[in-house]
Amino acid sequence: MDEGTLEEASPQPDTSISLDTAVFVFSLFDTGALLFLLVYYVITLSDLECDYLNAQQCCYRLNLWVIPKLAAHLLLSLVFLLTGHFYLFLASLPLAAFLIREYVKVPAGNFGVYDPTEIHHMGQLKAHMRDSVIGMGYYLVFFFIYLYCLLTHLLRSNPVPKPDYADDIGL
Repeated sequence: MDEGTLEEASPQPDTSISLDTAVFVFSLFDTGALLFLLVYYVITLSDLECDYLNAQQCCYRLNLWVIPKLAAHLLLSLVFLLTGHFYLFLASLPLAAFLIREYVKVPAGNFGVYDPTEIHHMGQLKAHMRDSVIGMGYYLVFFFIYLYCLLTHLLRSNPVPKPDYADDIGL
């Protein structure tokens, strides 16, 4: 037998990535980035609480990342909606609503969600710290849910072909 016949007889494995695989990989990266951002929020707020930063520096640093955090979460929710992962989309809606409400309810005249003139008043610093830690917990749980979804999808799709043992036993 010549080599051309052998190549035709053995099927080539499909190396393309399915849409679900791409969605779950994107969700892992997006959630991982949001986790790191919320760790940054907690560290910055704790620096303000310990007087390592002044309120103006702290609020400027945090307000800089409010829109990217909101955009990343809304993009992830939109991807789940468009790809038909409705349970994951519904699970992301409460946090999306909270983030949108937090952004929209900023009073006129404030610098942003984090205002340096009001952050020490009426326990706002503790509330922001609490919200950041709750958000970290949410993203940590969903990071592992997305990882589980990716692994179960990869196992169901069986991307690795089974070896052909016919040549080993002389058939």
